[in-house]
Amino acid sequence: MSYERGLAAINLEMPTEIPRTEYLDHPAYMKFLTGLNPNDPVEGEEARRQTYLKLDYDFMWLTTGWGLEQGRSTWMGTATYSEGQANVRGHVDGFRSSKEVLELNPVEEYGLPDLQEQAAVHQAELDNTRSVVSDAVIPGGIYNTVFTWAIKAFGWEMFMEAAVDDPVRFDQILEGFTEISMRDVEAWLLTDMPVFLCHDDIVWSSGPVFHPDWYRKYIFPRYERLWAPIRAKGLKVIFCSDGDYTGFVDDLAAVGAEGFIFEPMTSLEYVAERYGQTHVIIGNMDCRELMKSREAIEAEIKRCYEIGRKLPGYFYAVGNHIPYNIPVENVDYYMKLIEAYRKR
Repeated sequence: MSYERGLAAINLEMPTEIPRTEYLDHPAYMKFLTGLNPNDPVEGEEARRQTYLKLDYDFMWLTTGWGLEQGRSTWMGTATYSEGQANVRGHVDGFRSSKEVLELNPVEEYGLPDLQEQAAVHQAELDNTRSVVSDAVIPGGIYNTVFTWAIKAFGWEMFMEAAVDDPVRFDQILEGFTEISMRDVEAWLLTDMPVFLCHDDIVWSSGPVFHPDWYRKYIFPRYERLWAPIRAKGLKVIFCSDGDYTGFVDDLAAVGAEGFIFEPMTSLEYVAERYGQTHVIIGNMDCRELMKSREAIEAEIKRCYEIGRKLPGYFYAVGNHIPYNIPVENVDYYMKLIEAYRKR
């Protein structure tokens, strides 16, 4: 069963089959697979439910958390990543100068969630997701954490400018964001989550945005504090970021991460060599290979298979998600072929 297989991998018990998850945003393939339209208000939920069941997911990516709705935020524009995407809008500046950023008190601006109310929100999200994906491990988790709060509030330019202009004051701002995230962590600990997913987009595809020492001073110690109560309860923390965070894997493990979710830019070889027997590892297949020939698709699966089959906590996943513009026949070939590579 998928739940048992996924939980075994999270517990490093090496199930006989390699578990999997996907980040699938491909309505045409979902309709091809189920006969139902995932964008239809009547059929949509059932289309997604049948998709997850047919693909036999063992783990579902889930984060919820307190957001920026109560205060100012920055929108840096929208990439088209979803078919029929309706939320395309232009640039919106929540903060127009470094001075405005440095005057912010995050707790005053965005508020702190009520602990019991937020716990109920999180539990409802878990329960609702389980009703759709009934046989997979559903984590608890937060999205903004520390670094992503600053991206979404300020945008990249104001974020970096303010962090350099007054490091001491910006440290206090990061502490305010951490206080909000800690309340979310405390709320999650009142639910029945089986594992915790911590998302924070700390790097670009080219690597770190700031000097590595900046992260080691301002970001990673805050992770250690946020994760301590989760680990004290006997739950694992799985860290997730876009981009290439190969250079920070050791730092993340040192402050308590017991699993890693990553895109193709982060080195699977490095993570497997250092942490393959002790940590959960999810992902690394590249959606760009799914745009190519059948031979290229199989080669990409085999690349991850040869590494992942030796690791007790490895999950297959296309790390940079499966978008709508990959040909349906390619997605179908990938989905069928990966079943042949699940046996170790």
